[in-house]
Amino acid sequence: MADLFADDLPPSPPEQEVAPDAPLADRLRPRTLDDVVGQEHLTGPEGAIGRMVAAGRLTSMILWGPPGTGKTSTARLLAAAVGMRFAAVSAVFSGVADLRRAFAEAETAARAGQRTLLFVDEIHRFNRAQQDGFLPFVERGTVTLVGATTENPSFALNAALLSRAQVLVLKRLDEAALSTLLDKAEALEGPLPLDPDARAALVATADGDGRFLLNQAETLYSARIETPLDPAGLGAFLQRRMAVYDKDRDGHYNLISAFHKSVRGSNPQSALYYMARMLVAGEEPLYILRRLAAIASEDIGLADPQAMVQVMAAKQSFEFLGLPEGELPLAQAVIYCATAPKSNASYLAKGAAMELARKTGSVAPPMNILNAPTAMMKDLGYGSAYHYDHDEPDAFSGDNYWPEDVEAQDFYQPNERGFERELKKRLDWWARRRAERHGG
Repeated sequence: MADLFADDLPPSPPEQEVAPDAPLADRLRPRTLDDVVGQEHLTGPEGAIGRMVAAGRLTSMILWGPPGTGKTSTARLLAAAVGMRFAAVSAVFSGVADLRRAFAEAETAARAGQRTLLFVDEIHRFNRAQQDGFLPFVERGTVTLVGATTENPSFALNAALLSRAQVLVLKRLDEAALSTLLDKAEALEGPLPLDPDARAALVATADGDGRFLLNQAETLYSARIETPLDPAGLGAFLQRRMAVYDKDRDGHYNLISAFHKSVRGSNPQSALYYMARMLVAGEEPLYILRRLAAIASEDIGLADPQAMVQVMAAKQSFEFLGLPEGELPLAQAVIYCATAPKSNASYLAKGAAMELARKTGSVAPPMNILNAPTAMMKDLGYGSAYHYDHDEPDAFSGDNYWPEDVEAQDFYQPNERGFERELKKRLDWWARRRAERHGG
């Protein structure tokens, strides 16, 4: 479903004629669900929307997808496909009075036997109380709610509202869907003034947004360019589109998650790619370095202690060099961490220790390792029978360090990768010596 065109609400009814001088995206709005491209997983015969239309009955739903993928047009066409009255509000421009009016009109229509599809654009912008206001009208069937959002519904919408609506995910438009949109534009307006490589570059700059693509095409038509442009000429003519990347929203978390998992998965190539994606989109390099520091502990740990050293050196180098040269030590640290041997033994050990600490509360350490700064404390047995390890053979006493009521634990379990192989040998040797000292 390539439908692109979620512009200002309320949208035009499907049957209304579009003015000849309307924007290109408006003139190319699909007239039926079959005209929508790029979302066939939903609108096809086996898709959720296709099945509902075939049955002639809609359930409330949330359309979740990037900008320019067809959320608004899909809602309009859904109403027409099942013979429902279409009403629309925008969470950006509408308030409580608009919602009350929409519900009152829907109730009037219901009494006349007309069902209402209420489309709510940017539904995540309504606060929790406003979202709760939809519930009684959805439950009574006064409206079938179709909400549109670019934000993750799990975070942006009330659980009560989500429990009454099906979440349908619209995909960013792929190259084939975007090319189809350009074909439709050229069928209406004539060939674009682009050579084949420039046309492919135009599709790439759209970043999955059909509406943006058609707006760029309209700019090219308006300029009346006589000689087809090559990619360099196109880049000089059109303003470059910035990547979609809201630093406090899904774009941010999706890329940092992909970056983290690429480093954890020992793939320096994809790790560099996601690092570059974030930098191109304007992410602070220090944020990426902070994430790398976490990775150096969580996913590499003592399998390669130098990983943390490399990350902190990259941080110092970045602060010393500034941009753009400071990105080089960042890339070096990414490569080092991605290619380092991996171990989460420290991460697991810390978690297990924290869990036991919560369970055991404030039990006292054993007397032999308590400090005894006063004579009274010595008389009470503080520090008694403590063995100074440096005075013992091999600088190892094997003393007990656990509270009386707490069983000794093996939180840290090194693996056989990297430097942890050597640590495992040491721990095994100390365990044998401890067993010998305590009679097995």
